[in-house]
Amino acid sequence: MKDSLQLEVHDLEVQVLTGVYSEETHLPQPLRLSITVDLDCPERFAPDTPLSASKSYLDLKQAASTSLPPGVHFTLIEGVADHIAGTLFVQDARVSRVQVKIVKLAIAEAGEAIGITLTRHRR
Repeated sequence: MKDSLQLEVHDLEVQVLTGVYSEETHLPQPLRLSITVDLDCPERFAPDTPLSASKSYLDLKQAASTSLPPGVHFTLIEGVADHIAGTLFVQDARVSRVQVKIVKLAIAEAGEAIGITLTRHRR
């Protein structure tokens, strides 16, 4: 079995054009995103191991925020998750799996977390 490293960014809030219903389609909605990436890793991380042996957490944050195309409306939040996963696979060949959890904050009535989790594996 191969070793892997999981990088995580949790509870990042972003505004995204998404939704099916007419009241959702004209303004961005707040989404809470959590991303976990499995990354192939070296056999050992020594004290002086450079960042290039891992991946910057900022890459995950960027994939969930600034890499989303401005002005594009995602009908489903599944499309948002798929775009984020695809971005991370393109950025780094060592990424073997991406999991994106999205919670739609605008539809919560009593603090519940309503959303999806998408897991993609490199093919």
